[in-house]
Amino acid sequence: MAFGWIEEQARARRDAGLVRRLSPRPAESPLLDLASNDYLGLARHPEVTEGAARAARTWGGGATGSRLVTGTTALHAELERELAAFCGFEAALVFSSGYAANLAAVTALGPHGSLVVSDAGNHASLIDGCRLARGEVQVVGHADPQAVRKALATHGGAAIVVSDTVFSVDGDRAPLAELAEACRERGAGLVVDDAHGLGVLGEGGRGSAHAAGLAGAPDVVVTATLSKSLGSQGGVVLGPARVIDHLVNAARTFIFDTALAPAAAGAALAALRLLAREPERAARARAVAGELYTRLTSAGLEAVRPDAAVVSVRAPSPEQAVRWAADCRTAGLAVGCFRPPSVPDGVSRLRLTARADLSGAQIAHAVGVIGETRP
Repeated sequence: MAFGWIEEQARARRDAGLVRRLSPRPAESPLLDLASNDYLGLARHPEVTEGAARAARTWGGGATGSRLVTGTTALHAELERELAAFCGFEAALVFSSGYAANLAAVTALGPHGSLVVSDAGNHASLIDGCRLARGEVQVVGHADPQAVRKALATHGGAAIVVSDTVFSVDGDRAPLAELAEACRERGAGLVVDDAHGLGVLGEGGRGSAHAAGLAGAPDVVVTATLSKSLGSQGGVVLGPARVIDHLVNAARTFIFDTALAPAAAGAALAALRLLAREPERAARARAVAGELYTRLTSAGLEAVRPDAAVVSVRAPSPEQAVRWAADCRTAGLAVGCFRPPSVPDGVSRLRLTARADLSGAQIAHAVGVIGETRP
């Protein structure tokens, strides 16, 4: 029977408590949201939604084609210029998603004959980029510059080191300065995904590379998403102009994908300008994360100290994590639930988003609900 193996895998998922289901949300929800990645609270900001609407009215509902055919509008070019200037890089290239941006960067910069060194805790999009890259891939220990040095020493040719800047599971930061030093010792490039750093870390939210003094470096490439702090959709690669030009000519997820919809580009540009005008939003997101962590640990919960805006709370098992998240929802609180295979260490968690627009009362309420519903 065609696809007969699917039922066997479905049974295995059910037995392991790892079944996933879609849960459409309404436009207006009574839940307190600590599950989304809307770190700065901009997804519904009037300036951002008007930016999306204005772009759609001007350019239409879709981009109409790939970037190299009809999909590049003046709006896309404007967004790329302002992203590069804000983050401190020479050039930028916008993609239809952060996932597509990561696939593009890793595959185009890890060709046949090269070495790709990947952190064991990297996001799935970086992992898939490594799988698709034609270069040799070595996976090294999490946030371990010395392991990176050892891997680079095994290869005499072109190489890149690939890492998240802020890891999405526990919210811990990569040692970017040390990774850059290890790369420079061997003439390797550093490619980092700043999905959870842009808008939260660095001066006024300019990102992790800016915070580490690496923005604009000729051997550093940064990818990011427009769907988290900027409250929109899409992805971007930032780096030297010659790298961006190479991606235009070699990255398959750029060449063969329909361009980012104008509405998403307009929303991201409006959010970027708002962040530039209100840089205190980045510091507020970090402060909320710190307060969540302090309150959670004071309540006796096992939480990981956040380096950005992700706060992770350990759960006893996948089944109990699912029940815990469901009980929180019943009590009016939306939280994320991470289980294998989404977590590299196999430990299930609740994952909380520290949004800049959360009040002290909302933080206290959220911690109270999590504590009252713990397994």
